[in-house]
Amino acid sequence: MTLAIQSQNETITAWDIIPRLARYQMLPQLIKESIIDEAIASIECTPEETTTAIQAFSQQNKLVTEAQRQEWENFQGMEQGDLAEIATRRLKIEKFKEQRWGDALKSYYLQRKAQLDKISFSIIRVSDKDLAQELYFRIQDKEQSFAELAKQYSQGTEANMGGVVVPLELGTLPGAFAQLLQNRQPGDLLPPFPMADSIVIIQINQVLPSTLDFITSKRLLNELFQTWLQKQIKERGIAIKNLKLN
Repeated sequence: MTLAIQSQNETITAWDIIPRLARYQMLPQLIKESIIDEAIASIECTPEETTTAIQAFSQQNKLVTEAQRQEWENFQGMEQGDLAEIATRRLKIEKFKEQRWGDALKSYYLQRKAQLDKISFSIIRVSDKDLAQELYFRIQDKEQSFAELAKQYSQGTEANMGGVVVPLELGTLPGAFAQLLQNRQPGDLLPPFPMADSIVIIQINQVLPSTLDFITSKRLLNELFQTWLQKQIKERGIAIKNLKLN
């Protein structure tokens, strides 16, 4: 028997699938999911974990009754038991991440910590260098507060908030700017310096060091997983391309 998909106007055989996926730009997704399936093939879930995962998946997809589940499986072209595999797949991926990189997580966190630390600062943006210098000395000599001068002179949108910028991860800031803000303390006032088309004055409000908590751990594990996955996809894509050429 030949595996085929029958539509109204054509029959798509198994030999047609790969060229069509490439044409529809879906081949990278197939490669990605296949790599993940291989990686989690040996990962097991307990009966309790499987039951919980199926219940959550069913609720999310509004598969309340057995009839709804069967209809959904038929529409998806699935066989009995596939639902459990789909429902537990995310959990297996998380277990794979922990098994693969859990022991290296602390070391990776220390490499990334400087970028994960957050900093809140106030900023004044002006176009005139002399004005920036004058405002800097007014703040330094405590003639006026930073917030007052920001509201009066700053050309940035944050002027409405007295120049205050909410805490940002250093890793999200431009490299040179992030480096300038590293190792600063609350209250530090930075002399005027050029940034983009403005002359800016910065005052540090808060420094919020990151911690290796649950959320950060999950994020870093996912970073390691995605880096590994992209490398695997690239290698597999090259292999498929070479196969086509041959």
